[in-house]
Amino acid sequence: MSLLQLAPLLCSLLFLGIIGLTEVGRRIGAARLAADPEGAHKGVGAVEASVFGLVGLLLAFTFSGAAARFDQRRDLIMQETNFIGTAWLRLDLLPASDQPTIRGLFRSYLDARLDTYRSLPDLVASQAASARTAQLQTQIWQQAVNAGERARSPPLTTVLLPALNDMFDIAATRAATARMHPPATIYAMLVALVLAGATLVGYAMAGGRERKWLHSVGFALVSTVAVYVIIDLEYPRLGFIRVDAADEMLVNLRSTMQ
Repeated sequence: MSLLQLAPLLCSLLFLGIIGLTEVGRRIGAARLAADPEGAHKGVGAVEASVFGLVGLLLAFTFSGAAARFDQRRDLIMQETNFIGTAWLRLDLLPASDQPTIRGLFRSYLDARLDTYRSLPDLVASQAASARTAQLQTQIWQQAVNAGERARSPPLTTVLLPALNDMFDIAATRAATARMHPPATIYAMLVALVLAGATLVGYAMAGGRERKWLHSVGFALVSTVAVYVIIDLEYPRLGFIRVDAADEMLVNLRSTMQ
């Protein structure tokens, strides 16, 4: 189960935790004010600045990293489209008798590549499509090598085989990139700092006659939404922020393989 699938529950708990710790902080502050009216808030500003500075830094760090990985995944789709398209065009160098078989394998290969990501979040179906991709890679490579040997044309193999190698390598790169995420410790630290900040927010609001629910709920909502968006951006195949539009490049390429 991915972090994004747990995100609604985790963010709900984070929201409630912020509300609860804000109230805890307010009560601690009220007790301190009752015991020491003049010194209760001395030095609190420096602590607040430190904690919220760290929260802002960590939010910026995690969001920037997630956005960079999101753009990288879109760029890799474009690169794969270009590599497959180049290899497809270079099939014209093969003897006419060998082209129908390998072109059929190419069509199946591209269908498998699309199914690998379209089938998510069904991991079983995605893994099956990925396994089919690996089998087709072996078949395409063997067919190309055999055709080159029959044609006895060194230029053919030096032009076609590198294009196939690029096509296969980018598939492996995309698979590896899809599994690249920050360590869970980063998210744990972010949540811990947000909760610490909630306690300080509550402490700072102590002394008023009425609870400032607008401030408490507003801080909780903004913090929770920010954390959720970062997590959603990390999993662009599962959430609201998606890279599906980039797949249209592969779909358009498949439509030209007639």
